[in-house]
Amino acid sequence: MSIFNLKNTLIIDAVTCTALFVLCVFATATVAALLGLPSDVVTVAGWIGLPSALLMLFVAHQKAPSKGLANLIAVGNLGWVAASFAVLTIFASQMTWLGIAVVAIQAVVVLDLAIFEAKGAAALPRLAPA
Repeated sequence: MSIFNLKNTLIIDAVTCTALFVLCVFATATVAALLGLPSDVVTVAGWIGLPSALLMLFVAHQKAPSKGLANLIAVGNLGWVAASFAVLTIFASQMTWLGIAVVAIQAVVVLDLAIFEAKGAAALPRLAPA
């Protein structure tokens, strides 16, 4: 994967994280009702999206993207996937069918992004210590 593709993947990921932030923080009650999740879970998810998006944009706009930060983003996305399946396990009995579908599908999409980001990070040169 070229740096160009890594940067595009990071930007796409940042856009989705920003959308998550806006929806989950500014429309908490609506999103919680549609998904069948507690408002606290929805709000926390939204607030996680904001710093994630900022980090992704920072790395995407670096002249030479940081291999360590790109790997951190990929690992963070894997953590998000694990948390998504934990949410499904814990709250499935109260979630709507739409909520189950949304959480499961977004977990798969985030897993794909993590894989692309990890491949992109692996293709970056390791910088020599200063």
